[in-house]
Amino acid sequence: MATDLYTLDMAALTALVREMNQPAFRAKQLWGWLYERGAQDFSEMSNLPRGFRERLSAECRLGSLSTVVEQRSEDGTIKRLYRLPDGKSIESVLMCYADNRRTACISSQAGCAMGCTFCATGQMGFARHLTADEIFEQAQRFSAELQKKGERLSNVVMMGMGEPLHNYDAALESIRRLMRDLGIGARHITISTVGLPKGIRRFAAEGLQVKLAISLHAATDAVRSSMLPVNRKYPISELLDAVREYIEVSGRRVTFEWALIAGENDSVAEAARLGRLLRGMKCHVNLIPLNPTKEYGGRPTSTEEVAAFVAELGRHRIPATVRVRRGIDIDAGCGQLSERVDG
Repeated sequence: MATDLYTLDMAALTALVREMNQPAFRAKQLWGWLYERGAQDFSEMSNLPRGFRERLSAECRLGSLSTVVEQRSEDGTIKRLYRLPDGKSIESVLMCYADNRRTACISSQAGCAMGCTFCATGQMGFARHLTADEIFEQAQRFSAELQKKGERLSNVVMMGMGEPLHNYDAALESIRRLMRDLGIGARHITISTVGLPKGIRRFAAEGLQVKLAISLHAATDAVRSSMLPVNRKYPISELLDAVREYIEVSGRRVTFEWALIAGENDSVAEAARLGRLLRGMKCHVNLIPLNPTKEYGGRPTSTEEVAAFVAELGRHRIPATVRVRRGIDIDAGCGQLSERVDG
């Protein structure tokens, strides 16, 4: 089987180069083409000998993800459906902003076992964990393409398909590679979780400056359990105990994500309950007007009700912002990713 160069660190790449009877410095040149110049084909690696390039092409490959289809939103967002080697599928998204931020939203699992009612991925069910290499490659692909245009991947959010803390070891390894191989600073990486207390505590002990986002969406166990089945096992009090420990150990602020669903969790009274729940905590609330999915009938909150929700949180001294919705026309928004792409 062809060797996937994206799975090799510098030591392994050097060993491979030597096996091919090339001097060790070729590994550094090859590394530069992979991670600094964004080469996507061995023929582009012009400072490598032709015979070496031909052997690389015959015996190696660049990644394991096969693009099935790509869609582009009116706002410039790109969504890509990938086929994995075993036939499973995942989606990744690239969001481009006017301030030159280029953010990749990547998946950590094929499907998801958490079953959140308003999330298209949760509606799919769970297929399997991704390997660290499969997680990393999603960001690497976008990084390479941006480099070709004189741009760079600036941010990565692990908010795509799957629950990263359910696939903890692979997610963490991929984060370390994002920092080491793509040069993305820890503070420009965000990992999003529905709230697995053991995973949150473990992540706190890693000592990373990576941002942590918690999908909360409700301030009472009754409502949250109806939306996020994981809450039946880990109620809000247990989740917040882990979050407080994370804040104490890491010293970092936590973001709580809240999908605003009309008539469900968007009232001023609910904002007041949330304000009381989070009072005194080093946190921020990221409000997301619901993105529609085919299997869920909920509607996004109106602009006026969003403003009232923010204002009520402000009265409780809880900072909140409303996320800019991107890629909605191609189902690339938060909670919309699935293995099905409609052309």
